[in-house]
Amino acid sequence: MLIAGFPAGAWGTNCYLVAPAAGEECVIIDPGHQAAPGVEEALKKHRLKPVAVVLTHGHLDHVASVVPVCGAHDVPAWIHPEDRYMMSDPEKALGRSIGMPLMGELTVGEPDDVRALTDGTELSLAGLEFSVAHAPGHTKGSVTFRLPESADIPSVFFSGDLLFAGSIGRTDMPGGDMAEMLDSLARVCLPLDDSTVVLSGHGPQTTIGQERATNPYLRQVAAGQGAQPAPRRGM
Repeated sequence: MLIAGFPAGAWGTNCYLVAPAAGEECVIIDPGHQAAPGVEEALKKHRLKPVAVVLTHGHLDHVASVVPVCGAHDVPAWIHPEDRYMMSDPEKALGRSIGMPLMGELTVGEPDDVRALTDGTELSLAGLEFSVAHAPGHTKGSVTFRLPESADIPSVFFSGDLLFAGSIGRTDMPGGDMAEMLDSLARVCLPLDDSTVVLSGHGPQTTIGQERATNPYLRQVAAGQGAQPAPRRGM
């Protein structure tokens, strides 16, 4: 399996291209602010053909390049229905007044083909099987994607802004909810094997085992305790 990832834009949001191997079809995860040039560079480098864009949630730092990327390759975008409005109305998602300047001149809106992600879906794209889990807390429509373990490759978990190396996503923006975040951590993250590789929306790669042992929020959830709001990451 090939996973090409890079941080993009002002928020350093991780965008991932996932394919069975170089020269094959791929899925693009979270093409955010200023991600389009990096996407095109990775497609050319690995000779990939995109078949879909999938989104962990609707914040601008994860979706700002959806329209140009989908338009350039005539592919659909998949997003949870509760976060779809953010693609066309990012100010509302950020708690801002309509018309206030937002990162300069940005083109926002929906691509021509938008499809709904739902909890428990097995999404078959580019010869890969992505397990979708609804994981609200950072936003109402946050989801995660997991690729199953194979003979020589551990399971890979695209956590979006649910789980980071050493931290979790912020819950202090519209749609955020700490109780939902804790429930999602317990329900979605804790059952995963320690060997599961975590590729998050911001920051470095980690594993579930590493986070189970050292992440204060995941440890508190495992112990059935509460947690304080997380440090701010992303939007």
